[in-house]
Amino acid sequence: MSQKITLVVPEAPAPESAALVAQRPVEKTGLRLGILDNSKGNADHLLKFLVEGLRAAMPIASVLSLKKLSVGLAAPGAILDQFAAEVDYVVTAMAD
Repeated sequence: MSQKITLVVPEAPAPESAALVAQRPVEKTGLRLGILDNSKGNADHLLKFLVEGLRAAMPIASVLSLKKLSVGLAAPGAILDQFAAEVDYVVTAMAD
């Protein structure tokens, strides 16, 4: 994967950045949403509520929901590649 990923640390002030420009236009039929469950307890419930809220707020064309095998490991490249090919945005969450 060669896409740039920006990580935000909530405790630190956000760095100044240039205006963001969408690299992929969102289809008029709706957003293609990716959901990454990190396999921590109740993350699936939290993500389900999030998807329901997004569906109520905007048009969602599809939802691709994938789950990591372990909370302690990064998502495998195959999962990241599938998201890159099939969705516009990915949401992940941890819960307990």
